[in-house]
Parts: sequence; C-alpha cells; structure tokens
Amino acid sequence: MAKPDGRPARLLSWHWATPEAQDVLATRDLAAILRYYRRVHGESQTDTGERLGYDKTYVAALELGKRRITDVGSLRHVAEQLAVPPHVLGVTDPSDTDHRAMVQFGHSTVRLAEIARQSGHASEAVAELWPLVARLEARARDGHTEREVLRLLAEARLSLGVALGNVLPEERLATAAHWTAKSLDITEVFDDPGLTTTALRMHGNELRKAGLVGAAVNRLTQAAALAPDLAERAAVLPLLARAVGALGNGVLFDRVIAEALQLLETVDHTSLVNPVALREIHLRGLVSTGRARDAIRLAEDLAPSRTIAVAPQWHVIELITSGSVRLLAGDRHGATDLLLGAVQEASAQRLPHQLQRVLRAAGENLPDVRNSAGHALEQLRVEMAA
Repeated sequence: MAKPDGRPARLLSWHWATPEAQDVLATRDLAAILRYYRRVHGESQTDTGERLGYDKTYVAALELGKRRITDVGSLRHVAEQLAVPPHVLGVTDPSDTDHRAMVQFGHSTVRLAEIARQSGHASEAVAELWPLVARLEARARDGHTEREVLRLLAEARLSLGVALGNVLPEERLATAAHWTAKSLDITEVFDDPGLTTTALRMHGNELRKAGLVGAAVNRLTQAAALAPDLAERAAVLPLLARAVGALGNGVLFDRVIAEALQLLETVDHTSLVNPVALREIHLRGLVSTGRARDAIRLAEDLAPSRTIAVAPQWHVIELITSGSVRLLAGDRHGATDLLLGAVQEASAQRLPHQLQRVLRAAGENLPDVRNSAGHALEQLRVEMAA
C-alpha cells in the first residue's frame, strides 16, 4: 500500500533512523510504535487504519493496549506497511542461525546502497540500509557480537549516516553525524587502520556539515595521520581542506590543498580525489578564508577535464560554488544561470542541504534565484514531513 502521496512507505523509512525512533523500536511495543509513527507522519488513527486495513477503533484499541496482534501474518503485514523491520514486532528472531547468510547479503546491500547514493539516489540508499542496520543492532543488543557482524554493522552505520547527510536539511544533519559516530564505537575494537581511517573520514565530514567544524577538523586530522597508505590519505585531504577552510584557517588550508593537489599525480582518481572536485574545494576554501580575488582568478582559469565520472551531487556542489564566485566577481547573469541550474539538479536529486546553500549564495542580490530555491526547498520539506 502506498502513502496518500503515492510513494511506498519504505521510501520514508529514514524516519525510523533517528535516536528517538531507536528508543521507541527498542521497546518492541506495537502500541508505542503506532503512536510514534502517527505523530512523525502526521496521520490520524483513521489514516493509519486505512493504511493497515483496520477500523479506527481497532487502531485506538491497539494503541491503548486493549487489543493485541499475535498472528504472524498480521504482524508481518503491519511491519511492511509501517516500514519497520519485522523482527521488531517479533516476526523474525534476531538470534537465528542464518547470520552468515545475513552478513553476505548485508555486504551486498551496503555496496549497492553506496552505488545508489553516488548515483544521486540517496533516499533509496537510506531505505535499503535502514532495515539492515536495525536487524544488525537488534542482534548485537541480544548479545550476538560475532566479529563479522560487528564489522558489517560499522560499515552499514557509516553508509547510512552518509546517505542521511545527503537527504536531510541542515537543521537535521546532526542525525547523520549521530550514525557515523556510532560506527566509531565499533571500529575502535578492530585493529584495522583502513577501517578506522574511513570511519573518521566519514564522521568528520558529517560533523562539518552539521556545523561542528572544530570537531570535524579534529577527526579528519586523526584520519589523515592514521591513513595506512597514500591513497587513503588522499581520500581524507579534500574533506580536511573543506573543514579547515570553513574554520577560516587560511595557512592550514593552503598546506592541505597543496598536498591534495600533489597527490593527484600519484594516486588513482576517484569521485572525490580528482581535479574537478579539488577545484571546487579550492574555490570554496579561498572564499571562506577571505581571499575572494584569488578565488575569482582561479575561476577564470580553464576548468580541468573530467578524468573520472563524479557523483551527481558533486555537480550540484560545483554549480553552487562557481555561481557564488561569479557573483563575487560581479557577474550576476552568469551567477544566476549557474545557481538556477543547481536548484534544478538539487530538486531532482532531493538534496535540501544544497538548496539551503543556494539560498545563502543568492542572498538579497538574486531574488529570482532565492525564490526558486525557497520554493523547491519547501516542496522537499512537505514531502519529508509527509
């Protein structure tokens, strides 16, 4: 059954990824879960009853604990419609013996979710990752802490946090940082510098996006120092440069971006470690550290050729930064074209955080851009609230 707006409930399952929702699900109490679900989604008992195929009075009785569902088929139906992992309602035993199959399936889920996120489908990535994380966490809570399960849990938490960091607006980005932080609780017990570096790198970037820039620089500096090889260090440096630039430390920014550019000559290019991404980070860092003229001169240079396909969201980020620099240079027409293009792309990819960046870039100077971005952001907020 789809929601009234036509989208399947599973695509809204990121609502269950918040810390508050985790506490509710941990009770495994259908009454509490129903009440929370209705509050988050703004549904009446009648609406939820229609979704589940129950009368309003039956939903009310379930919420009051006057009625209980014990039939496995009915519980599975409720779990599916509310986008809740079935084991939360007792349908699946989280301590079953098929954990090896679950681990194999889980690694595939994480890989496919990462591909979906980098392809501009972060909402779908969240929808796929959340049931996996919920089941793995339930298994860990029940005392089943096999090493392979814990490692998968750390990787899944990281991937979920990064995907949430794409689909949530700025005021809710702390939730993304919460999930990446939870991975660090596990990676500390593994003697694996590569895994720890990745966790610190991803968590540091989500901290920056959530506005905790000092903490972000600290985590990313740790990641760079711990990186087991040049490729891993190269993956950290662009994100460290972003964070240091946001902190306003021009001297450190110059040192980090110079090393990142140097490593481009010695490591394989990726969706982050490539000339296009580093140019955007360089431009933004120059502006953030008070060197607008240097940013304008860099923007006037011939743009580097794309040596690797970058993630769609990076195209949005590049448009916003380039538009901001054009505006600083007094090119209102060029800035408008770039920022309106960013609005269109950010709307299509459902990236509220990037729309908020457009709003700040447009300010009072580009009212048409501001209105377009504001309208698109409001549309996304309505969809998320639904």
